[in-house]
Amino acid sequence: MIYGIGTDVCDVRRIRASLERHGERFALKILSDAEFATWQHRSKRWPERGVRYLATRFSAKEAFSKAVGMGMRMPMTWRHCEIAKAASGQPHIVLHGELKAWFEARQLSAHVSVTDETDYAASFVVVEQASAA
Repeated sequence: MIYGIGTDVCDVRRIRASLERHGERFALKILSDAEFATWQHRSKRWPERGVRYLATRFSAKEAFSKAVGMGMRMPMTWRHCEIAKAASGQPHIVLHGELKAWFEARQLSAHVSVTDETDYAASFVVVEQASAA
């Protein structure tokens, strides 16, 4: 059964401006430890790729927060929601801490899709709830 659907479009230029204004502090606020390591690696090789990576993660976390219906309030936090990727490249959501416990207690699962172009990143999340037997 569908529990919730969320979508988000993020202006990459806004993310770039926040990075220029706040530096790594902005990325540390949004990204999990694993995402931050990936962001640093991508940013060193090609700074624009790092900006887009951060924008897609920002967008996906916003979409997830909408799909679960709580926005950015506890237990939903930027760093407790991680957008990882499978070996195939498919993105998936990994949750941590209180958010993971909250999500599992409700028997929820999530599906995420992310994309980016020059100026925009977009994400779509569907959260499902296991049916009672």
